[in-house]
Amino acid sequence: MSFRRGVVRQSKFRHVFAQAWKAEHCIDDVRVSRVTWDGPLCAVNPKFTAVVIESGGGGAFLVLPLNKSGRIDQATPTVCGHAAPVLDVQWCPHDDNVIASASEDCTVKVWQIPDGGLTGPMTEPVVTLEGHSKRVGILAWHPTAFNILLTAGCDNLVCVWDVGTGELVYQIADAHPDLIYSVSWNREGSAICTVCKDKALRVIDPRRGTVLKVKEKVHDGTRPMRAVFLSDGKILTTGFSRMSERQLALWDTRDMSEPMAVQEMDTSNGVLLPYYDPDTNMVYLCGKGDCTIRYFEVTDESPYVHFLSLYSSKEPQRGAGFLSKRGVDVNKCEIARFYKLHERKVEPISMTVPRKSDLFQGDLYPDTASVEPSLLAEDWIAGQDAPPLLVSLSGGYVGAPSKNRDTLRNKPKLSSQGSGTDSPPVPQQAAMPTATTREPESEGVGVVQQRVTQGEGASDRVKREEEVLSEVLAEVKALRSVVLAQGQRIELLERQLARIEDGDV
Repeated sequence: MSFRRGVVRQSKFRHVFAQAWKAEHCIDDVRVSRVTWDGPLCAVNPKFTAVVIESGGGGAFLVLPLNKSGRIDQATPTVCGHAAPVLDVQWCPHDDNVIASASEDCTVKVWQIPDGGLTGPMTEPVVTLEGHSKRVGILAWHPTAFNILLTAGCDNLVCVWDVGTGELVYQIADAHPDLIYSVSWNREGSAICTVCKDKALRVIDPRRGTVLKVKEKVHDGTRPMRAVFLSDGKILTTGFSRMSERQLALWDTRDMSEPMAVQEMDTSNGVLLPYYDPDTNMVYLCGKGDCTIRYFEVTDESPYVHFLSLYSSKEPQRGAGFLSKRGVDVNKCEIARFYKLHERKVEPISMTVPRKSDLFQGDLYPDTASVEPSLLAEDWIAGQDAPPLLVSLSGGYVGAPSKNRDTLRNKPKLSSQGSGTDSPPVPQQAAMPTATTREPESEGVGVVQQRVTQGEGASDRVKREEEVLSEVLAEVKALRSVVLAQGQRIELLERQLARIEDGDV
């Protein structure tokens, strides 16, 4: 009897499971916004959670430290400088204290959040970007160039801004005949992809304003679509079929005549918001009003988009924030974390790969995009492109403290709001330990410097360093025993294989 080998696709993400955090780690009594805009209404980074909330007479959003949990008092200060409801918020990928907000008041505002969170209502932004004539619902920071922000509004305009100067540097006015549903940068930030109410997918050079590729009728249905650039240049879209079934499709930008893959899911009418992780090449789909989060792996093997599993709960989601990879808990093999918005609650949900080993799982955590920008704004405007600067997450495994470094030479002057660049960072004590961008070799220096400033004596420093050294030696010893055990196991398996080949079994 012959057995077919390879029937089950091998993938380290095949057994990813989702788990909601316990009630005491949720954020309660949050009046999540009821705007009808199909946006995530939440943004998360390693320092803060931002949630768009109901606000009388204007627009506001909450900013809370990532480790905050429990009931939110009605007197909790908010960012409340907009004259109409806020539709989108996005954290700057190159400064964890900077966030942009887009509103129905036709403006985009950029805010500097002090370390530790707000101590009073924030009404004065660092800069206000005015150039749209209708409400603005889409924000997208450039992935590698500092201070470059893209906005799209209901006036069918795409605007690209230099936040450091407040200037509108590019405007794409004639590419979209109707409402723009979504915009996504490619990995280097040299192109964007958009989907529009006319059902077309476009690839655009934002600096020249030229449409490089266009595919009519990406999805036949009339409901809103979404598109996201993958790291290899392909594009994943979500939308609806003519029969109102929800779909996802994968497109090769070199030939968009036919999709590489199409998957149909169900007939729910909630718009599917795609969240893409370039490190694992996984896509998570959260439907507005759904009780589920589906997740898929994208590979080079047919059928290219592989369904992994789905997380299901009793409560539907109003939106969701996706934590940047620098914030996940590498100690628990967490590869992604969502912050699911309920009607009056924010609930963290961890995506975890089951592993028994106590070592850092390097195969789950390739080097990820760091907080450092690859380019300054003027470099990108001048025509330069660069991939993201990468950083290892292994430092987060030993719980190294966050590294405080000034990331930019031409930051906007943000000190008036108590910026993170002018005040020392407050150490985070997250409910789940967060990964950091700190290099392991710099940890000892930072610890010693901190102890000196606190008036610690030389003998205490020596004692502390001896403790660190003993911990390292213990870890080396543990590693050596693991290697020896694995060597013995390999030897045993080789003997068994030799016996099978010799016909002894």
